[in-house]
Amino acid sequence: MPELVILIGLPGAGKTTFYRERFAATHVHVSKDLWPNAAGREARQRRAIDEALAAGSSVVVDNTNPSAADRAALMELARARNARVIGYFFDVSTRAAVASCESTTPLLRAVVPDVNLMNAAFRR
Repeated sequence: MPELVILIGLPGAGKTTFYRERFAATHVHVSKDLWPNAAGREARQRRAIDEALAAGSSVVVDNTNPSAADRAALMELARARNARVIGYFFDVSTRAAVASCESTTPLLRAVVPDVNLMNAAFRR
């Protein structure tokens, strides 16, 4: 049975590192960060997830996924393909997330949203 793993947390929380350490060998990596300038990133993400699950592959969704609605939409895709859903929440302080983002390369910093704004989304 394929699974859909949803990573949840601030930019800089360690989600991508977690994916690389735990899932890179067994799961397809789907992240909007892979398409920073693409139009329709949400639709593209849904297609990538659905295609991978339809092929019987497990998937990790590596985005912030702050709202219940964001996660519910992903869970619907998984259920439609009879995939197991697993979520991981990365509980880091805003200070730690900002420090992590500031230590990244300038190219990555350009696509990472403002951590303080994301923190407000998580508080909601």
